[in-house]
Amino acid sequence: MRVAAAGDGPWLDDAAGRLVRPFTVSDGRTEPSISLDLLSQVMATGVTPLGYLGPEHAQALEVCRAPVPVAEVAAHLRLPAVVTKVLLSDLVDCGALTTKPPVFRHTPTDRSLLEAVLDGLRRQL
Repeated sequence: MRVAAAGDGPWLDDAAGRLVRPFTVSDGRTEPSISLDLLSQVMATGVTPLGYLGPEHAQALEVCRAPVPVAEVAAHLRLPAVVTKVLLSDLVDCGALTTKPPVFRHTPTDRSLLEAVLDGLRRQL
């Protein structure tokens, strides 16, 4: 059995998995201070956060060196999306991250997009 040290990233045990409940990472908070979509882009600003932030915050900053969607950050951190959103909102609040809403090339009700999806489904059947 291998247990990671506190500075080695998330506390993991090969057999048991994560040793710390995901919501302890966000101090039990389930609501981010800003609105983030799973496809919102986040990127580090280069500003060093003042005060103590947990190791997951540091990991998130590392992942966000280039623009990345919130969902991808959650996957890298192996945390639920809601917990990741809280961590990212903490970093936005202290100026360490910037966000950009997702950009969609098509509106959700774009007729040509819906017809292309329908055509693809018909070919599969």
